[in-house]
Amino acid sequence: MTDYFEVLSRDGAARIGELRLSTPLATPALVGDRVSDAGSLWAADRDVPEGDEGVLTILPHRAFPAGTHDEVKESFAVDPPALDAPTAAVVASDAIADAAAGSVDAYVLSDAPGFVGHAAAFAEAVIAAKDATPADTALYLSGVATPANVATLAYAGVDLVDAKKATVKGTQGKYLTSEGEHFLEDLEDLPCACPVCQKPREAFAREDCAEHNVNALRAELATVRERIRAGRLRDYVEGQARHEAWLTAAFRELDGQYGYVEERAPVIRDAELLAASEDSLRRVEIQRFAERVTTRYRNRFDNPLVLVPCSAKKPYSESQSHGQYHDAIQWRAHQVSMTSPIGVVPLELELTYPAQHYDSVVTGRWSEDEKSFVAEVLKRYLERNEYPRVIAHVPPHGYRDVCERVEAAVDVPFEYTVADHPTTAASLSNLRSALSGELKYSKREREHNTVKALADYQFGPDAGDALFSEIRTTGRYPKLQIRDSEGTQLAAMVPQYGVLSFTLDGARRWVESDAPTKRVEIDDFAPHGSVLAPGVVEADAEIRVGDEVVVEGPKALAVGRAAMTGREMTESTRGVACEVRHVEEK
Repeated sequence: MTDYFEVLSRDGAARIGELRLSTPLATPALVGDRVSDAGSLWAADRDVPEGDEGVLTILPHRAFPAGTHDEVKESFAVDPPALDAPTAAVVASDAIADAAAGSVDAYVLSDAPGFVGHAAAFAEAVIAAKDATPADTALYLSGVATPANVATLAYAGVDLVDAKKATVKGTQGKYLTSEGEHFLEDLEDLPCACPVCQKPREAFAREDCAEHNVNALRAELATVRERIRAGRLRDYVEGQARHEAWLTAAFRELDGQYGYVEERAPVIRDAELLAASEDSLRRVEIQRFAERVTTRYRNRFDNPLVLVPCSAKKPYSESQSHGQYHDAIQWRAHQVSMTSPIGVVPLELELTYPAQHYDSVVTGRWSEDEKSFVAEVLKRYLERNEYPRVIAHVPPHGYRDVCERVEAAVDVPFEYTVADHPTTAASLSNLRSALSGELKYSKREREHNTVKALADYQFGPDAGDALFSEIRTTGRYPKLQIRDSEGTQLAAMVPQYGVLSFTLDGARRWVESDAPTKRVEIDDFAPHGSVLAPGVVEADAEIRVGDEVVVEGPKALAVGRAAMTGREMTESTRGVACEVRHVEEK
């Protein structure tokens, strides 16, 4: 049972936690000299010191070289001592599945120096450790952290590091920064403002270099923690990792492990998503949005499809260019925006994370990767949704290249209405002419289809029809309230994230419907404000941070938003599992 480590917030696999020593440490943390070694390799019979709440106690090593026979392992096996202090167990990465148990606060991977520096091996080892160990235990990599790599370590899911490598590098005359390492004798100026670096350059010795390296590592960890709190560590890592080739390869390897990253990535958040490189195309938030749009979303309009370019201003509808498109279309067609790196964004989903939360680098030129990604998403979208025709009101370069690729691959006619630029009088006139004779759809139809589209995206294919077949909407878009035919409120639209939040009546309808339900089963109590993890009996494995959830127990029915994944809810012994919005006591 974990008593001394608690996860407080998450940004994908990276976490802000608290290691409760005599002076608590916020993780990702540098434990440094706050570690007590209670044993060394093969020393299972060594006396274990008394527990000390001021340090993290490392238990006797349980790590064996690869190929060690089971009989040898058993002969050295001991049960971890019971210590009234935070403890960590040492295990080898290839033995983590057998060694992990829920009686310690952290796990130290004994072979970290062997795989840190090798992208595929690093990703494999960290993912295996995180999958095998309890969700509320910390992962500790010793002897590997530098100011240049610690952001990527945290991004992968590492919670604790030490200053051993940084200190050794300093004694070797290697000056470390967040950009890499430099030979001390090659530096005329010291690019740091820490106290030790204020010495005159000629007086700066190797012991000073070691002290600086530790200071630089502490400063970088502080930056990493702030990035995690802001929900923007990935933006930072994409730039930071460019300084070392293996770090760039490492986050690309993690991008390839979609299941690991997706489980830990929130479905909604306030933070801006910066798409500054082609690596952004592989971000889990973008891949998940594209997957849901092409497998869950369903168009419910009979009118033609009009493809338009995105805008720098978000949401798109508030931009000047999209205002001109709306004036020309006048609800006679279904409008979908094309964009890199998101793919395609139906008008109903323009508020939904990350469609209104991203910013991208605009050069006017599309790379081949961008064209291929957006073309594939548009193709899959058109294969799922039927339209009588497609009007591509897009610029002649980039966007049109994508449309022409898709046009050749689908069985629906395309028309092009842009003469030179989408917002010129001639182009807008062409768009109006292309839609002459088409009937407008009503405000009621627009709002109802928006509600159903959000439900499809949020809860699963056809959830909109299962939950909201007969509804009324009140309020003004985007602050819509959804009511049943008798006027009982079922849900409300949350403009901040572009999702739906249920009332208790809506939650009951959700439970009784055919739409997939995210359930959290709790113990014999009525929650108020939040449900803590120890009170959770069972939770759906598909629950992600930010998901709408129904909370059920012997004494209460509630609805709220998940603060942990489903796995974390059932494994954790501390922390908030979900925030409760409405509660009914039984």
